[in-house]
Formats: sequence, structure tokens, C-alpha cells
Amino acid sequence: MELKDLCLSLAKCNTENEVIEILKAEELWDDEEKWQFFGDNENNYSIIGNQQSKPEAAIVEKIINSVDAMLMAECLKRKIKPDSDQAPQSIKQALSSFYKIHEGKLTNIDTTERGKLAENICFIATGTKKNPSYTIVDKGEGQTPGNLKNTILSLGKSNKLRIPFVQGKFNMGGTGVFRFCGQHNIQLIISKRHPEIAKNEHDPTKNYWGFTIVRREDPKQGVRSSNYKYLSVNEQILFFDAPSLSLLPGTYPSAYEKELEWGTFMKFYEYQIGPYKSPVLFDLYNKLSLLMPNIALPVRMYERRPGYKANSYETNLAGLSVRINEDKSNNIEEGYPTSGFLTVLGQKMKYSIYVFKRGKSEKYTKNEGIIFTINGQTHGYLSKAFYNRKAVGLAYLADSILVNLDCTDFDGRAREDLFMNSRDRLSDCVLKSEIESSLEDLLRNHPGLKLLKEKRRREEIEDKLNDAKPLVEVLENILRKSPTLSRLFIKGVRLQNPFDNRPTGSVDVFDGKEFPTYFNLTKNYPSNSPKEASLGSRFRIQFKTDVSNDYFDRNKNPGEFKVFLNGIEYKDTSINLWNGYATLNVLIENRNIDEILHFKTEVSDISRTEPFKSEFYVRVIEPLQKRPSQSGKRR
Repeated sequence: MELKDLCLSLAKCNTENEVIEILKAEELWDDEEKWQFFGDNENNYSIIGNQQSKPEAAIVEKIINSVDAMLMAECLKRKIKPDSDQAPQSIKQALSSFYKIHEGKLTNIDTTERGKLAENICFIATGTKKNPSYTIVDKGEGQTPGNLKNTILSLGKSNKLRIPFVQGKFNMGGTGVFRFCGQHNIQLIISKRHPEIAKNEHDPTKNYWGFTIVRREDPKQGVRSSNYKYLSVNEQILFFDAPSLSLLPGTYPSAYEKELEWGTFMKFYEYQIGPYKSPVLFDLYNKLSLLMPNIALPVRMYERRPGYKANSYETNLAGLSVRINEDKSNNIEEGYPTSGFLTVLGQKMKYSIYVFKRGKSEKYTKNEGIIFTINGQTHGYLSKAFYNRKAVGLAYLADSILVNLDCTDFDGRAREDLFMNSRDRLSDCVLKSEIESSLEDLLRNHPGLKLLKEKRRREEIEDKLNDAKPLVEVLENILRKSPTLSRLFIKGVRLQNPFDNRPTGSVDVFDGKEFPTYFNLTKNYPSNSPKEASLGSRFRIQFKTDVSNDYFDRNKNPGEFKVFLNGIEYKDTSINLWNGYATLNVLIENRNIDEILHFKTEVSDISRTEPFKSEFYVRVIEPLQKRPSQSGKRR
């Protein structure tokens, strides 16, 4: 078979058996000399087997790699060295520079623009309903056949380590999908270098398509673990010349109709996606949106498995923030999202609190209560059980709250401490414990959440009382007909409901401005009358303002809040903003008793030439004394 035909035949397979039959017919499957260790490492399973623990998280890593490939292509097309000072120094800068996306957020461009961008990265479902295969195609930088072993087929190299505007760092996350691919963990890789980039390079294979198959081999001949290998004839990736390949989807159910001229095509056969086998526009779309709440570039998702009847077979995946923004009025409680920042152990985090209306959260989140994100990708989460903690006290809202904690500004060491290299779970460390403690304090004292918790509690009581009305009527009828029973109860006295079950009504709507016209302290604390603050505890200062609740972490033109202690920026702070009041929380540590601290604050945004400035004084007092335990007494 001609190599081009072999490549296309493998691309159109939907089961591992089909792939194996083709490779056996070409005498490639059983010839050990034609397979090389992935990453040139016989012990590669020790790394590959320790990647994402869930199939959907592994898919995310592949999509993120495609996003990186698109950003790399734009940089190289401009003849900018990706690790130089001339290159964008963040993903946000890259999106703004290369794609003119304001603030690097997809919510700042319209649906038409997102649709055009989404055509550059495709996610395609083929195969059968019960046994799907998935393909990811991007029109990014692509790789030459000669360089595939140093990039996509490498492991643990520093290819992206010094490139600040891409997500990938460790050169291993993309291998997480292997374990979820069928019995033999087969994956197909096809790639061709972007022609504008290739013309400036000296690789003799730069104008060719390269392709290979990755597979898993079981332990044998005394080897104690599996390993992964890729197809390579005479230590060379198979390659051929062709202007384009029919690898892009056409009209449903056609999966391979339109031409791909360059980029990378990856197919995962018989992918074990777990509970997300329904059409990709539903459950999997929802899950990927949550795992990439602020994805840098949109993805076009195609359902191409036969047998489905739907109004549409494709959609654009643009992240949770876009989804919520587009249908916020129908699904989000009034006044939300609200935003602010936390600083824990010197690490600053922006947060957004979303509260969904009753029964509206299921299509956005399942068990995730607090998601930790970096550059728009979820790296770990705390479950909804967090809100049931006594220190939080939001059990009535537990099924409705989602907090997005943006950790993009963490330094390298803090990222390594908090997140596992697989980027799908958190490490149990001091930083995590301190973040949880700060979140408990923030959520417990958030005025908006307090009001909504009480509203939900009263609604639940009303529902229960309404359900009890038939029983009340029956008892009253019995008592009227039985004088004897009536005398046994308190004569003429009706038992009072212990709860305030007046109609819950609705809270007055706060109409916040886009930019504040004032941001003032509600109470002054001059040097001769400072606020007292206990050493080792947090104190609170409140401001009055007229700006909207999402001011500090909105998609377009967010505000910035800074705190200075004795002229130096102070990090151990957090702020929450709710309906005209901003509450600043400050932790006091490593200070002397009776020391007077001089604080200044600044609030700035794009609309102001000068920030709003405030100042106040604090006197440090003795630490709070914990009350002795009352555990020996019964209530």
C-alpha cells in the first residue's frame, strides 16, 4: 500500500482490530525492529502511567496542546523566537497580540469571531455510540517527520519549559490519553509543518507529512512493567508528499471530507470516556467546559457517530465563562458573579463566585465546588462538601455555588507545591490548607451569601410547611369533633411556628456601575484612634462604593486593588465586593504588641488617571485566646 493510502486508511479506522489488521497486512505490527520506545525510554510507563486519572482530564491535555500549537504557529510565522524577550510573556499577551482578543478572554469577542477561531481546532467523535473513537485536529505549527521524535514522541524534554505564553511545561501531559485507548492503547499521529514556518527551516523533511502509531506492550521477557512504543521503520517516521489530506469533517455523518493542508491529527481508538458517551454536544461538552473554564482558544466539536437525530451535530467549545455569560440571566442568581482576590502565603489569587438558581447547576458542574485554574485550565478542585463544613456554614447553598480560583499569578515553586504534574488534582500541602482556611473565612463572612443562605433556608421551610397543611387540617377536624381530645391539649392556644416563615420575596436589586465613582472607607481610623487588631488574626475594613460586583475579575477592564503597609505592598489580604460594599480582610502576623501600622489602599482601572486612595491605622493587640473545650458537657 502507498504510504499516503496507508495513512488515510488508519485515520478512517474506528477500532483497534481494524488498525491491527491493516498493519499486519503491511507486515508492520509483528516486526519488533520497526517499533521504538516512546521518548527513547524503555521505562516510559513509570511516567506515562502516572498521568491523568480520568479520561476527560486526559482529553483536556491534548486540547491544550493544540492551543499551544496555534499560539506557537502565530509566533513563529512572525519570525519571533518563542523563548525570547520579544515573544509574548503570557498567554493573555499572546491572545491580545496574535488574535486581538481584549484581555485574552473569549467573552470579549462575539459569537461569529469565536466560530471562525474554532475552525482551527476540531474535536471529532466517530465510531459507535457505545464504543467511540475521538480525534483532535489543529491547524497549528505542525511537526516535520524528522522532528516528531523530539516533540510529540518525546518525554520529559524541555521543549516548552522557557516559553511563557504556552500552557505545556513538562512534556508528558499529552501521554495521559494512552491508558484510556482500547486494549492496546493505540493512538494515531499525523503531522505536517506549517508551510510559512517551514520555509525558514533546514529540516530535509519539512515539506512532508509524517505519521506513526503508538501502542502499549505488556510486560515480557523478565520486564516488570509495560512500555509504550511507536512505529518507526529504520528509525525513521513514515512520511510522504501530498499537498493536503481529507481529514476534516464535512456534513453529518461525514467525518473525513474537507482538506487539511498542515497541522496535527491525533486519533484515540475505542476511547474509554466513562459516563460521557452521549453526543459530544451534551455531557462531554459540559464537562470540558468546566475543565477549561477560560480556555484560550475555542474548539469546534463534531458529533459524527451514525444513528443520532438532532437539530445540530456540532458546536463551539469556548469554556464555562462564555457559557455562563451567554445565559446568565436564566441561570445565575441576581448580583452574581461576584469577585475579588485572596493572598495566601504571598500567592495572589483572583476569585469569582457563581451562585446558580435552584435546579440550574447540574449542566455546569457535578461534584466540583471550588475549581483551581491556571491560564484557563482546571488543575484541581474541592468538592461541594466543602460548603457543608461547619467553618463555612453554607449547606443550603452547597449544590448551587461554584468558585473559580485563578492561580495563574502563582510563582513556580508554589505551583509545584499545590498542583501535581498531571494537572488534574491537588497536593496535600501547607499552601492548600492555608487556602482552604482563607476560603472558609471569605465564604462564611460574605454578605451576599449570608443573605441568600437565609433566603434559601426560609424557602425550604415554607415548602415543608406547605406540604404539612393537609395533616394540619385533619388534626383540626379531629379536635373539633372530640371534646375529650380537645381538653387534653391546651385550651384555645395555638402552638406558634418557631420559624420566621414570612414570604421570602426578593432582595432589592443593586444596579452597580461599570466603573466606580467613589470608593470610600465607611469609618475612618486616624493615627490617634486606630482600629485594634489581634496578632495572628484577620481584621476587616469596609468600603462603600457604587461599582458592580464583578469589578475585580470581570472579562473586560477589571479593576485592581492594592494594599500598602508603611509604603510597601502588603500581600496577606483578601477583598470581597457585594452590592455597594467592599470588605477588606487583612492578616496580622510577625508584628509587635502595641505597634501602630499605617495602611494605604489604591483602587484603579482603565477609566482613571489617578486611583482612589484611602488610609487607616491599626494597633496590634494581644492574640485572641481560645476558649477551653466544652466537649465534656452535653447540650
